[in-house]
Amino acid sequence: MLTKFETKSARVKGLSFHPKRPWVLASLHNGVIQLWDYRMCTLIDKFDEHDGPVRGIDFHKQQPLFVSGGDDYKIKVWNYKLRRCLFTLLGHLDYIRTTFFHHEYPWILSASDDQTIRIWNWQSRTCVCVLTGHNHYVMCAQFHPSEDLVVSGSLDQTVRVWDISGLRKKNLSPGAVETEVRGISGVDLFGASDAVVKHVLEGHDRGVNWAAFHPSMPLIVSGADDRQVKIWRMNESKAWELDTCRGHYNNVSCAVFHPRQELILSNSEDKSIRVWDMSKRTGVQTFRRDHDRFWVLGAHPNLNLFAAGHDSGMIVFKLERERPAYAVHGNMLYYVKDRFLRQLDFNSSKDTAVMQLRSGSKFPVFSMSYNPAENAVLLCTRATNLENSTYDLYSIPKESDSQNPDAPEGKRSSGLTAVWVARNRFAVLDRMHSLLIKNLKNEIVKKVQVPSCEEIFYAGTGSLLLRDADSVTLFDVQQKRSLATVKIAKVKYVVWSSDTSHVALLAKHAIVICNRKLESLCNIHENIRVKSGAWDESGVFIYTTSNHIKYALISGDHGIIRTLDLPIYVTRVRGNSVYCLDRECRPRVLTIDPTEYRFKLALVNRKYDEVLHMVRNAKLVGQSIIAYLQKKGYPEVALHFVKDEKTRFSLALECGNIEVALEAAKALDERSCWERLGEAALLQGHHQVVEMCYQRTKNFDKLTFLYLITGNLAKLRKMMKIAEIRKDMSGHYQAALYLGDVSERVRILKNCGQKSLAYLTAATHGLDEEAEALKETFDPEKETVPEVDPNAQLLQPPPPINPLDTNWPLLTVSKGFFEGAISKGKTGQMAAELDMEATGGEGWGDDAELQLDEDGFMDAQEGLGEEGVVKEEGGGWEVEEDLDLPPELDVPVGAGGGTEDGFFVPPTKGMSPTQMWCNNSQLPVDHILAGSFETAMRLLHDQVGVVNFGPYKSLFMQTLSRGHTCYLGLPSLPCLRGHPQRNWKDCGAKQGLPALGLRLSDLITRLQQCYQLTTAGRFEEAVERFRAILLSIPLLVVDNKQEIAEAQQLITICREYIVGLTMETERKKLPKDTLEQQKRLCEMAAYFTHCNLQPVHMVLVLRTALNLFFKLRNFKTAAAFARRLLELGPKPEVAQQTRKILAACEKSLTDAHQLNYDPHNPFDLCAASFVPLYRGRPVEKCPLSGACYCPTYKGQICRVTQVTEIGKDVIGLRVSALQFR
Repeated sequence: MLTKFETKSARVKGLSFHPKRPWVLASLHNGVIQLWDYRMCTLIDKFDEHDGPVRGIDFHKQQPLFVSGGDDYKIKVWNYKLRRCLFTLLGHLDYIRTTFFHHEYPWILSASDDQTIRIWNWQSRTCVCVLTGHNHYVMCAQFHPSEDLVVSGSLDQTVRVWDISGLRKKNLSPGAVETEVRGISGVDLFGASDAVVKHVLEGHDRGVNWAAFHPSMPLIVSGADDRQVKIWRMNESKAWELDTCRGHYNNVSCAVFHPRQELILSNSEDKSIRVWDMSKRTGVQTFRRDHDRFWVLGAHPNLNLFAAGHDSGMIVFKLERERPAYAVHGNMLYYVKDRFLRQLDFNSSKDTAVMQLRSGSKFPVFSMSYNPAENAVLLCTRATNLENSTYDLYSIPKESDSQNPDAPEGKRSSGLTAVWVARNRFAVLDRMHSLLIKNLKNEIVKKVQVPSCEEIFYAGTGSLLLRDADSVTLFDVQQKRSLATVKIAKVKYVVWSSDTSHVALLAKHAIVICNRKLESLCNIHENIRVKSGAWDESGVFIYTTSNHIKYALISGDHGIIRTLDLPIYVTRVRGNSVYCLDRECRPRVLTIDPTEYRFKLALVNRKYDEVLHMVRNAKLVGQSIIAYLQKKGYPEVALHFVKDEKTRFSLALECGNIEVALEAAKALDERSCWERLGEAALLQGHHQVVEMCYQRTKNFDKLTFLYLITGNLAKLRKMMKIAEIRKDMSGHYQAALYLGDVSERVRILKNCGQKSLAYLTAATHGLDEEAEALKETFDPEKETVPEVDPNAQLLQPPPPINPLDTNWPLLTVSKGFFEGAISKGKTGQMAAELDMEATGGEGWGDDAELQLDEDGFMDAQEGLGEEGVVKEEGGGWEVEEDLDLPPELDVPVGAGGGTEDGFFVPPTKGMSPTQMWCNNSQLPVDHILAGSFETAMRLLHDQVGVVNFGPYKSLFMQTLSRGHTCYLGLPSLPCLRGHPQRNWKDCGAKQGLPALGLRLSDLITRLQQCYQLTTAGRFEEAVERFRAILLSIPLLVVDNKQEIAEAQQLITICREYIVGLTMETERKKLPKDTLEQQKRLCEMAAYFTHCNLQPVHMVLVLRTALNLFFKLRNFKTAAAFARRLLELGPKPEVAQQTRKILAACEKSLTDAHQLNYDPHNPFDLCAASFVPLYRGRPVEKCPLSGACYCPTYKGQICRVTQVTEIGKDVIGLRVSALQFR
């Protein structure tokens, strides 16, 4: 049994699969109905309106409805889109056991403990028929999938088959008698009944719990409290017992037919699910749970999926693996279907059976390895017990009849996996997980000692990939040594590119793409299971999940190509066709649109001509493509196919295209856009655009200043008038000051009541008449006339000698590839249209056809003939060649530093030292020193599982500030930056790495300070210091293996102290009023003694625990603490006191109270709940600190580091280049 999904909840009493969506409904004993997505493993919704257990549940086949029936005697019809109950049907007088929709009519069938079965019309919301006849609880009632029959099972030990054709005819008949006239019982005035008992099946010795029809055959299966599963056959006249399946040893709860195979599934209160062979009537498989009784079974109507409800939840499972075994070589696909090896030609689509496989194994073929040199194939079969797995070696017949293929005798041996490693050799991983090399006669040639290995994969001639629990190793079979290792947990499949230059390693939820040396190029995480993959001709990896076909570029970009209804297994990708196999082993070809990933691939590979072609011809739309182009630094590309004005505006600003941005801003006409455009235009000196932006936003202050610095005095005067009209005194005065207009300033000051300032301004600037007039207005009794400064100097704004009428001059640079190509493309298209129009008919004759060269110009020599060649200008041109030019104008050609056409070509930008640091190192600290925080965060996430980067902010900034120096060059220039390197003696700039500021010795020095704080009892401060050291360790760089070990040891020390001191702090906060609280305090003190601390601190910890246990009268444990304390050699006075306590304890070596503490059973301490995790129990660990946690804390933030995710699968700590070799 392959478990696909499992839930934990109250007892599940009812189950129903949705016919199309990956949903399952579970009705619980506590009255809740849960809607689960079993593919995504998420709870979609909960419905809670029933009082008491809900036993009946069923999805409608077409409508967004489901029906439920519970112990509150109510049948409820729900709409899952509206997420509410539509209505309730009342009528049953006791618990309702099952509810089912009819596959065609608007009917609901319900069975109840009131000994009746009712049929309801859910459209009219009435009961249309009551089936009476059982004389005990009716445990189950179901419609026949195609006929007008109902089957029911009851505790009266019978199974009944009911004929409801009368009810159907009544509903279809145009002149049917209404229900009100006939009565609710279903019997009309003349004695005809809607439903009659057709067969009564007796044979069970106890009550029947379940009965169900076969989907297509006239069979019924029933399960009862007599622990038997019975199969019944029926025809029009009678029904009889066909056979009985015995094996359950408690009540059978449910039994169903397999929708596609000759199997029956049943489950029971004996905590097992059993699978029975219908033809042999024998048990095929049994699945058991340790503590949960099973109550209900559900089969998916279309897929090979089943669900079973038990005491503590439910499981969704399938009986066997559905992945087809296949191998691809060249244009041929070999795959196994129905015990035949088949061959499909991709070119001709010819599908033939090449040979019949030997029977004998009840398990499907697990994997296949094909040898084109010998035309041989290895087929591996996995048993439930892996030690019973086998493989078969076949030589494929060269010629065979596809209608009646040969059945060659294969060679079968035991082994987990077999793959070819050479033309006539293959490797076998045997049941002892050792590697055997065999020849074509299936004889062992040699045995190879390999590292611990769970699975082997093909890796080219003479090589294998060995998989262990958390990595994959490239192993050379000839040299018997490991060549490389990559970290990825539980790889399931390996897909090599056609030239074996790249390999994709597929795990359950992850993909790692590596090169031939097994160096990781990119990691991709998927939330849904990864199913298969194949390499495109262009080097893109196309893979499938349960829901999608996706792509992955070697650069790390990945995305969705299309969605899938059902999982498929990709075998070949060619062009826009994906060749695949479905779960029924049928070859299929799906069409995909490869434009998006080819576009991204062309950008990554800098094939700009392809990018240009796609921009012009492909429908590349969507925010993701635009965001991708912006991220990769190509906003000008996105600008040419974006129609949305807001997006065009942002892209135009990003690539500095003011003209396009202006057009977009006019179309949008938003204040924020004009403000942004004004800032961008100002930086480029487009003061005309700046002026328009300030006008649109009515930013008069900035507009006034713009006119001042451009020397536009006429418009500055206009701004002064506008300020006067707006009654803006400050702006008015400022404009007058800029213009040097003294009389206007005097007038402004006088109008706003500043007579003193107006008088001083007039008097100082020599406006005597105006000054006298103002002086007369002063009241001598109340006001004094201010004194004029005799030393005042005239401050006149300098007149603009050369007003700036045009925009700033810009350097003429050659256009970028895309801008140039697109503008060329436009003229080229126009020229093409003209050529098409200019092509004349035959009436023009040959004289109209001029012979033009490739540039569109006529060759003069060809046009005039040999005699008419003109080599010099004719006499009609008065051209003087011998002009007397001054010698200073003799400038050598090309001295201008530009190209022949005068354009300035800026030098190509080189790679910065910080970029080289990122390229040369995979250590996080090097990326931080380079300022590449994003890649540093990704490395920390992948290596040690950091998910909360808040505490790292200060560390990142401190580290970055150490990454460069500043020094003064020329006085007129800003400071220049230098980038110190740590390996400048050994390597050049291209292999450089940044100089380091943090060293291991610094952290060890800080550790001593932490010890002192701990001794002083300042626990909270000590924890913060220890955590700071712990977070700094991933930012170290060390040179040798000894220092790597010391860094790991430092992590262990920090973890032990943080866990212990945190627990001690929590213990001191706990109350100690009751006995239980005192016991908990003692337990935590005891756990503290198992933290690995320094002896001086361990003495203090043991003394605390000793005192607490002695007070609690747990003398036996206290004595153990006393002995441990004496072994550490404490101070004499402490030792003397400890010996007294030990002597007192040894008088009564017993514990008065039972605690959750066993000093003799090794345990780890949960860093969150502070409870012991004894060896053998499941444990989740922090990927950085190694702190242990209960499994319930998986996915949460670690309490020790406060930055990492508990239980995250990571590569591991990397602090040295040695760890990448």
